[in-house]
Amino acid sequence: MEKKLKALIVEDDFLSRNLLSEFISPYATCDLAVNGREAIEKLERSFDKNERYDLVCLDIMMPEADGHTVLNTLRRMEHDRKIAKDKSTIVFMTTALDDAQNIMNAFTCGQCQAYLIKPILRERVEAHLREFLMPN
Repeated sequence: MEKKLKALIVEDDFLSRNLLSEFISPYATCDLAVNGREAIEKLERSFDKNERYDLVCLDIMMPEADGHTVLNTLRRMEHDRKIAKDKSTIVFMTTALDDAQNIMNAFTCGQCQAYLIKPILRERVEAHLREFLMPN
């Protein structure tokens, strides 16, 4: 039997957090975080236990640390632990913002793999999961 993926959903909005969890849970075990600080703590614990997340869904606008801060922290953790780029965590950024600056910030230097604009559709999430986490 194939190992089930592990995902961290970081979203301060209750409905969005639960919707993403519903979409992803058939494919991955989902942990939840309600703000950027909690996300960073969960990421640190996952590295310490050698149980890294395969996928992190990050809302851009959150209290205590925004999605870009969490993303940069995650990539620094991977760099510090000498994790190869092709083994890095897949990141989907989520936001209600549909503007070029946020899209460019999220994709800078290949830091994230997908950008989902709210309202998030199940079909888009599943398409990105197939593209990045479920090779043929």
